[in-house]
Amino acid sequence: MPQPATEPSADRREFYDRLGRHHLSPLWLSLATLVPRQPASGCRPAIWRYPELRSLLLEAGGLVSVEEAERRVLVLENPAFGGQSRITTSLYAGLQLVLPGERARGHRHTQSALRFVLEGTGAYTAVDGERATMHPGDFIITPSWQWHDHGNDTDDPVVWLDGLDIPLVQALDAGFAEPMHAVEQAVTRPAGDSLARFGANLLPVDHRPRGLASPVFSYPYDRTREALETLGRNGEPDPCHGHKMRFVNPVTGGFAMPTIGTFMQLLPRGFETKPYRSTDATVFTPVEGEGRTHVGAAVLEWRARDVFVVPSWATVRHQAASDAVLFSFSDRPVQQATGLFREERLP
Repeated sequence: MPQPATEPSADRREFYDRLGRHHLSPLWLSLATLVPRQPASGCRPAIWRYPELRSLLLEAGGLVSVEEAERRVLVLENPAFGGQSRITTSLYAGLQLVLPGERARGHRHTQSALRFVLEGTGAYTAVDGERATMHPGDFIITPSWQWHDHGNDTDDPVVWLDGLDIPLVQALDAGFAEPMHAVEQAVTRPAGDSLARFGANLLPVDHRPRGLASPVFSYPYDRTREALETLGRNGEPDPCHGHKMRFVNPVTGGFAMPTIGTFMQLLPRGFETKPYRSTDATVFTPVEGEGRTHVGAAVLEWRARDVFVVPSWATVRHQAASDAVLFSFSDRPVQQATGLFREERLP
């Protein structure tokens, strides 16, 4: 693309000033930025260490009540997007804490949300009249405009990773929220009901989808881990991904959420993935094991429950120092639905 002169003449400066007064701007000065040769979002690779996050979360728990905060969350802000409450250009992430005996009041919003449990067993989240008991490694969704609340009747704190499409919804000016009049919604279905109805390669004969998200809202880690372990026994790992699977909506076979893709991958001890890049900036959290990830020139050393982010179109390689399991999420469903997704396996 042609490059404009770096020092415009006095005539051009005067012309540009007049354009501004008419709320106009010359495309030729911004075309290379608006239509780049490859993604250039400014998103940077970054990592957050769980021991540090946990300490700060517990400190927040002593300073701010859940009633005051509504959701006691520490937002993970990408270093390139300070003050914008986003971990990638299109996604939000945060760590949420619910202490023993607490209730996080019910509400609903158009933003879709995922919960990935990092610590604590026995707390619950309730969605659409059903409660799911939380265990580390469980993946739980709260679809757009569904009532949801959380509670902890155990003796220990529970911590999970929140992932939402808040920046994407903001870009579309489609954000709505509504508080629930009661702290908790009425439980109308037994625990495990949705998994029994939709999670065994079967569907109720007269099922009619009510929305775009999966009717299974809780994906237990023990079942996910078993599937990955079976894959590991039955075949060789993919050179770029190891043994990697995506969470699906059993009704459609598509992604579990319409705007956020979620994945789990097993990297055998000593395995190193081949270089790979894709247009969906991705947030990772290891469930088990330890290792390192090369993101361009950056090297991120990680352990279980850390959180790190890989920007769009950044070359990535994972190295597993022990058997490792990584959960990740990105905006891939949106990119695929709009024909924008691109990936590349590098030599």
